[in-house]
Amino acid sequence: MARKKLPPVNPEEARIIGSLLRSLRRAAGFRAVQDAVADPSCPAARQTIYAYERGGLVPSLAQYLELVEFYALRAELGPDAKPVEDLRSQAVVAVVTALTMPCYHMTEAMRLMARLQPPPAPKRRQQAAG
Repeated sequence: MARKKLPPVNPEEARIIGSLLRSLRRAAGFRAVQDAVADPSCPAARQTIYAYERGGLVPSLAQYLELVEFYALRAELGPDAKPVEDLRSQAVVAVVTALTMPCYHMTEAMRLMARLQPPPAPKRRQQAAG
């Protein structure tokens, strides 16, 4: 089966995804991108993160989740980081928000799964006890 070229991502969606990543980076206490990439466990290069945050590039869902996990769980937090509970809550919001965006096709996947479900079995009538 030939691969179909994916439609371009709506610029507004790209901007929102970038904003979510930028807010999460700052919540982890990294004022600048270079502070985040100084951590050896950072999963992306400086220029890539800049491109994501500006909305010029949209990460794949796997890349997005990897960055969220880095900021919320693996990074050595910066001095201005939010409390860990707040940071993790913000990360959950970032994941949920991204999953509902059309560019990641999750709502389409959910609709397909609903269509794939078998219809409910008819109710069986109970026989009277005799």
